[in-house]
Amino acid sequence: MERILLLEDDKSLVTGLTLALGRAGYALDTARTLAEAGHLWQAGRYDLLMLDVTLPDGIGFDFCREVRRTSGVPILFLTASDEEMDIITGLDLGGDDYITKPFKLGVLLSRVHALLRRAGGFGAQQATELCSGGIRVDLLAGRAEKNGVPLELTAAEYKLLCLFLRSPGQVLTKETILNALWDCEGNYVDTNTLTVYIRRLRLKVEDDPGSPQRLVTVRGMGYRWNGDV
Repeated sequence: MERILLLEDDKSLVTGLTLALGRAGYALDTARTLAEAGHLWQAGRYDLLMLDVTLPDGIGFDFCREVRRTSGVPILFLTASDEEMDIITGLDLGGDDYITKPFKLGVLLSRVHALLRRAGGFGAQQATELCSGGIRVDLLAGRAEKNGVPLELTAAEYKLLCLFLRSPGQVLTKETILNALWDCEGNYVDTNTLTVYIRRLRLKVEDDPGSPQRLVTVRGMGYRWNGDV
C-alpha cells in the first residue's frame, strides 16, 4: 500500500481527503503544522507528499525545500492561490505538481495516481543503465549521478533526464517531451512548467548552468542532449 503524507491545517479538507484517499487504497498520515510534518517525515517512508502552502507555523515551501535536500519523493502542492509566481516558486523548489483550491476530489485523485505511476514505473525498460556526457542513470535503482557524484533529482527531473539520455543528439520538441512525460491524465502541464523543469535540471547536470553544454536549447525547435561533453 502506497503511503501519502498530507500537510494541511483545514480540518474539513483533511477529513474529506482521508476518506477519499483511504477508499482509493492509499495509507494516509496527516500533519497540521510544519513541526508535525517534520516528525512524521523523519519517522516514516512516504511515496508522495501533499503540501498546503499556508500553515500556522510557516509555509509548505519550507518543508519542500528541506525534503529536497535528501529525497526525490513526488510532491504535490495544494494551494489557494493561482498566482503564477507562487506556482513557479513551488516548482522551482522541487514540487512536481500543484492543484488550486477548491478542487474536485476526482481531479486530485487522478493527479495522485499519475504522479505515483510515473514515479514508480518510468524506468521499466529493458536497459538497466543509461550513460551519456558524464551522466549515469541506474534505472533499476532509480538513481542518477554526475561524474560519480549522486544527483538529487525530483521525480519530474529524473523522468526528463531519462528521456534525454535515451535520445542523445536528437532534437526533442516541447510537444514531444510533454507527450512523453505527461499522458492523457496530465494535460494540465504547459510549456511554461516544462521551462521551469528544464532550468532546474540544468542546475544539477551542467558544469555552468548559465552556459549549458549538455542540455542545449535549439531555438525554434526544442531541446537536444549533447553527449560529447
